[in-house]
Amino acid sequence: MSEKPTSIDAYLAPLAPEVRAELERIRALVTRLAPEVEESISYGMPTLSYRGRALVYFTASKKHMSFYPSSWAIEELGDRLAGYSTTQHAIRFTLENPLPDALIEDLVRAHRRDIDADRR
Repeated sequence: MSEKPTSIDAYLAPLAPEVRAELERIRALVTRLAPEVEESISYGMPTLSYRGRALVYFTASKKHMSFYPSSWAIEELGDRLAGYSTTQHAIRFTLENPLPDALIEDLVRAHRRDIDADRR
């Protein structure tokens, strides 16, 4: 039984190179948009926090990856999520159908705006 990762780097290390690269792309995009994010593992997922609140989570599974901005951001940009499996909190995607940079950026901006407005 392997130990649970305690950092994003430790979470990403055992992943297949192409999956790791995809999640690193997301990590870099979010960090560029919010350079002050703090990295951690929360609920077993890589987490980028802004102003003390989770801005995004992301994960890798056997068949897909998931991006968790916020339910508000998913609802706001839902019309742009056709072609992706979604839940109230997550967007599932694959290497064959990745999330475009512009969509990730808009989801992050929407949630950052809600955090700045102290929306709960």
